[in-house]
Amino acid sequence: MEIHELTSEDERRQAVPLIRQLFTDADPEKVLEWTGEDDYHLLGGFVEDELVGVAGVLLRHVLHHARHAWLYDLVIDEPQRGRGYGSALVNHVERWATERNCDYVALASPIAKEGVHEYYEGLDYEKWGYVIEKELE
Repeated sequence: MEIHELTSEDERRQAVPLIRQLFTDADPEKVLEWTGEDDYHLLGGFVEDELVGVAGVLLRHVLHHARHAWLYDLVIDEPQRGRGYGSALVNHVERWATERNCDYVALASPIAKEGVHEYYEGLDYEKWGYVIEKELE
């Protein structure tokens, strides 16, 4: 798998259908907009020049986690799942974050997604705490 950052609008537009596999209600133009924000890094994984997965990452420095990469939007195209591409992307994110002096890679996952939790635990991620949120009107 070849992995590189998707920086141009055309590259990010190619990733929109994949991201919408996670966020099915998301407007494609909104997805394109948020993936183009300055502090958002969209990494794409290619197999034989076909985009098969993406990972969105934000770099942050906060007191409870020092400098870390916050992993968002990891998705592998549905027909390509189960081939190790997700693990390859996560490993790449870890190396990418290390090169940027991060101490951690962190992510949030919905409580109901037990399979996702087991997947990350299999990659040596550990539950650290809770993400608690309130939707604002």
